[in-house]
Amino acid sequence: MKIKKALISVYDKTGIIDFAKNLNSFGIEIISTGGTYKLLIENGIKVKSIIEITRFPEILNGRVKTLHPNIFGGILADKNIEQHLKEISDINVTTIDLVIVNLYPFKETIEKPNVTEKEIIEEIDIGGVSLIRAAAKNFNSVSVIHNVNQYKSFIAELKQTDNDVSKDYNRKLASEAFNYISLYDKNISDYFNQTDDNGISISLKNPVDLRYGENPHQTSTLYKDNFDHIFSVKAGKELSYNNLLDLDAAYGLINEFRDDEPTCAIIKHGNPCGVASAESLSDAYLKAFQTDTDSPFGGILIFNKRIDFKTSQEVNKLFFEILAAPGFDPDAYDFLNQKKNRRLIEFKFSEEKTEIRKIYGGFLLQDKDNIIFDKLDLRIVTEKKPDENILEDMYFATKIVKHIKSNAICFVKNRQTLGIGGGQPSRIESTKIAVMKASHYKNDLKDSIVSSDAFFPFSDGVEQIIKTGAVAIVQPGGSVRDPEVIETANKSGIIMALTGVRHFKH
Repeated sequence: MKIKKALISVYDKTGIIDFAKNLNSFGIEIISTGGTYKLLIENGIKVKSIIEITRFPEILNGRVKTLHPNIFGGILADKNIEQHLKEISDINVTTIDLVIVNLYPFKETIEKPNVTEKEIIEEIDIGGVSLIRAAAKNFNSVSVIHNVNQYKSFIAELKQTDNDVSKDYNRKLASEAFNYISLYDKNISDYFNQTDDNGISISLKNPVDLRYGENPHQTSTLYKDNFDHIFSVKAGKELSYNNLLDLDAAYGLINEFRDDEPTCAIIKHGNPCGVASAESLSDAYLKAFQTDTDSPFGGILIFNKRIDFKTSQEVNKLFFEILAAPGFDPDAYDFLNQKKNRRLIEFKFSEEKTEIRKIYGGFLLQDKDNIIFDKLDLRIVTEKKPDENILEDMYFATKIVKHIKSNAICFVKNRQTLGIGGGQPSRIESTKIAVMKASHYKNDLKDSIVSSDAFFPFSDGVEQIIKTGAVAIVQPGGSVRDPEVIETANKSGIIMALTGVRHFKH
């Protein structure tokens, strides 16, 4: 099937300029709408406005722009049916062979804080869904693209087939498109059907078979929700089951620092082994790596800022499974991509509201631990008070400790982790591990601050921390022995702050 005319109408305009230029290079005529049309024109791309085709203006603040027989007749005409071709010819409508559409961000909108219902309703896409559905229905005659991650594959198909796209390829695109709009409609339905008892339906769609599960003898499948909206694998091998679990842990942690100064987190087997913030991304990486210079081997590196060339030079010295960031400077990407099979992932910041786990005999559903507070929310309970630097470190450490398996202890100084201990039945044991690792990697704990994911049931845990030379402890509080624990802190001259919020992670 030859592609002669394409319709482009996208909310997410990532990569659309290069994609449109590629289409032009194949002699494909482009028609477009509103903001997309304006962007393409500004970048010197040959394109017609949708109004030239419909001969009707966009109305109702853009609610109606593509819903017109001249558009849908061109998309829905089956080229194998002579009567269809005659009918559209009689009314001077030509076929549209390629539809590139992505939808208003409904799910992202409802997750925004303090969003109004009016704002939510405006993000319910009508024309876009209709265009995708029409093109997917007529896959024998039309190609449909709904995701920026499909651009590269489609251009490759055009080149390999000399612009003669196969029916099988179109059918695959149609299947993905129906899954996309099905999930989109489900998100809208879920919003309108919210119940007081948190009723939820689970729909497993968009399956992708993985090589194996946690171990080679286990089969596994990834069912995608909005995965492709958040993550884009730019280079490297396919992601494994364990890669995906580690990536999820890394992404959850770096989300805590989405609007902060340059920050790097290093994850291994679901746990952070180093986190740091600094004035530059490369310094943040070096400080995070200093926490534990052994464990990062084969781990995941994640950053909250776009990777620059200097940072790429530093991380290139380490063997890692995945490097994830909101973007890559071209020279940094080219440099990192020289190593075969190295996984480079670009992501967008997003937030989930719930998490679900399968257990024997049922499911567990809970709100995600998305609570946000700052240093002003800390309640100082000792006679000695913190200065601004200590408060900043308390805030920094509390963001990290919630992502360490319980029982969790984290030593921090100058927005850099020095020792991390977690996953132990005893908080004392987690503290011992954190101190031992700090000593092994020669990270001085003097004047550090310590964050705990839960309260200290006895004062012995505090006494153990005091011996390290730490100057402050931040913890939730809530133990019947809080007065005893606070008294121990006061006697030693160590600062203690309570958050009132526990962060168990099992």
